[in-house]
Amino acid sequence: MTDDRTEALRSALEQYDLTEEDLAELEWQEGAPKPADRPTPPVLAIVGRPNVGKSTLINRILGKRVAVVQDTPGVTRDRVRYEASWNGRDFTVVDTGGWEVKVEGLDLSVARQAEVAINEADAVLFVVDATVGVTSTDEEVVKLLRSSGKPVILVANKVDSQIQEADAAYLWALGLGEPVAVSALHGRASGDLLDRVMAILPEHSQTGGRGFDLGNRRVALVGRPNVGKSSLLNRLAGEDRVVVNEVAGTTRDPVDEFIELDGEAWTFVDTAGIRRRVHQTSGADFYASLRTQNAIEKADLGLVLLDASEPLTEQDVRVIQQVVDAGRSLVIIANKWDLVDVDRQKEFNRELERELVQLSWAQRVNLSALTGWHTNRLSSAMNVAYENWHRRITTAKLNNFLGELASAHPHPVRGGKQPRILFATQPSACPPRFVIFTTGFIDHGYRRFIENRLREAFDFTGTPIEISVRVRERRKRN
Repeated sequence: MTDDRTEALRSALEQYDLTEEDLAELEWQEGAPKPADRPTPPVLAIVGRPNVGKSTLINRILGKRVAVVQDTPGVTRDRVRYEASWNGRDFTVVDTGGWEVKVEGLDLSVARQAEVAINEADAVLFVVDATVGVTSTDEEVVKLLRSSGKPVILVANKVDSQIQEADAAYLWALGLGEPVAVSALHGRASGDLLDRVMAILPEHSQTGGRGFDLGNRRVALVGRPNVGKSSLLNRLAGEDRVVVNEVAGTTRDPVDEFIELDGEAWTFVDTAGIRRRVHQTSGADFYASLRTQNAIEKADLGLVLLDASEPLTEQDVRVIQQVVDAGRSLVIIANKWDLVDVDRQKEFNRELERELVQLSWAQRVNLSALTGWHTNRLSSAMNVAYENWHRRITTAKLNNFLGELASAHPHPVRGGKQPRILFATQPSACPPRFVIFTTGFIDHGYRRFIENRLREAFDFTGTPIEISVRVRERRKRN
């Protein structure tokens, strides 16, 4: 609701030349409410040994390239969920890393993630390379699938022509019924496969897990490789949700996990570490970097992890700036804080003050993802940043505030003229964006002054704010 003064300022603005974009932003209304909760869609897990084409099949099912694919085994490591749809029915498809027997270290963690995916699924696609035939590993996977009791469809992949269908026939020996011969790469028989999938999937998930809820708050865990993003996600989830290994760059696909913190539901997205120069990477690492950027842009909040035990790097600053440039709310996490002594803590604080002088509005939480120390402080910081990212100021309050500010601290005279603020509005939130109509150019320093005072008056802790200045001339009389 506006007051008389605001109405007068708005009417006076009609005397100036306004574009269609100006008029649209002046009439802006808040958008529709968040979508309501919906039933959990059924879950389909895709499993098999390494390099049989599971991620390629995922991309074929989704109709776009989302899963990282490379012609080397072991590219996928975590279990990664995607929303899918076929003939009007929604379902969740879970990509997994290659399952192998008698493995250790990283490969063992990957195999365990595949086993968890089977347990949480309503049905399973078991993918076998028809050009290779049945291996001892495939036979072990069959034992695992039978013990799970889940409906299974055997997929004979890499059948690129009718001539190769004879290769698929040999897979009857696995005892899982008729194999569906497909070519994930070329799309051959993918529709027939999805029809089979719809026949065995229930209408809603029977496993008790939660599906994709578009109303959940999305949080991107970002940072350079090996700063503890996956460890923090596992700590908050209370389980080994993603693979953690001392090898930098273990995570490649963004991994979604639904977590409730202090009564609030969040969708956490673990992302691949952002490397120093994206254009210098190739293959899986290159596409992983692109997916990390995409995850940031789809998120509401960016949690940037820093390793407090190491000096702040240019790469760390670049990651933080990437979140700010995307217009996401921000919380900075100093991980491994329990491992550093007092001298290092002081030095780390000085590094942040020096390198992030323009980001004093961002909250910081010192914690240990490995032990869980102070992770209970994260929820409060996240809620503050998220709520302020959605904050809106009424047009009346905004113009009263700027009127008082300009009276007490007028813009310096430049070239014999003093620019005057005509009117201001906040056309959008997420992040909060302000448009100020003026009679002349506003110096960068004065814009920074306005931003700082807006933050003091209305509390925009944890969120970037955007200020656009529109210089408009008075309409000439005919």
